[in-house]
Amino acid sequence: MNISKTPIGAYYEEHHIKGNRLRQSFMEDVRKQLFCSWIGNGKTVLDLGGRDGSLTRHFLDGNRVVLGDIDCAALAYASKNYAIETIEVNLNEPLPFDSDSYDVVIMAEVLEHLPYPRFTLSEVRRVLRQGGIFIGSIPLAYHLKDRWQVLRGKKLWMAGDPTHLQFFMYDEFLSMLSGYFRTEEVVALKGGEKAQRWPRLFARDIAFRCVKEK
Repeated sequence: MNISKTPIGAYYEEHHIKGNRLRQSFMEDVRKQLFCSWIGNGKTVLDLGGRDGSLTRHFLDGNRVVLGDIDCAALAYASKNYAIETIEVNLNEPLPFDSDSYDVVIMAEVLEHLPYPRFTLSEVRRVLRQGGIFIGSIPLAYHLKDRWQVLRGKKLWMAGDPTHLQFFMYDEFLSMLSGYFRTEEVVALKGGEKAQRWPRLFARDIAFRCVKEK
């Protein structure tokens, strides 16, 4: 799919492909270390929305990894440069995978871009094996910094990206996850030391690790 022909796609191309985030992933060093520790080795891994594989490539050692994304140009880059197995996937439709087929599913900075995140979560649960883990990260809204922005008459900082369709609060997001998985760990990625102690108030981005139970 040529997403650059849509208004949102044009923004995506300018911001993620031609801009200063070319071939790099948000907080790549931090997230690769954390996610690799959660994934381990000997796993079948599905990375949904992993774009050009900048983060996905770190999970290849000792695992079988499939990268799914709607951006065919990004997938071609991942396949050519990192030898990642890729497949075109629309996250607003049923996933093209058998049920109970993956040990790990990753969605890193993806759920906030989806119009129907609960549908996608139900599909993630379906393709995960029992005891499989769902990991990822999302930006949060309505933390104290955002509230201060609004009081000053400014927009939420996430509103500057038109590809963000969801503005999750900390408790709201964890409540949504609980409908599909058991959340085992949440790590504040952004927001400083205060976010580590009081994530509901200060965390601006979090990573999560969940488990599929019966």
